[in-house]
Amino acid sequence: MAEEKPELSYEQARDELTDVVRRLEAGGLTLEESLALWERGEKLAAICEEWLEGARARLAAAMAERAEPTERSEGAPF
Repeated sequence: MAEEKPELSYEQARDELTDVVRRLEAGGLTLEESLALWERGEKLAAICEEWLEGARARLAAAMAERAEPTERSEGAPF
């Protein structure tokens, strides 16, 4: 089964998470509002982590591909 992409881009999730944190830090919210924001923040953080893990995997694959020996003739730099 193929992995689904998160519904938000990394940048969208990060920006919304920043706003959630700002609102929580500002205070003045009811307990229910604070809990709802906290839950949304947790979901946004998970989306960001999913994007970052995907980026790490792509980077690791690219680095591994680059490190693999190729079928170049010996002594040839390229």
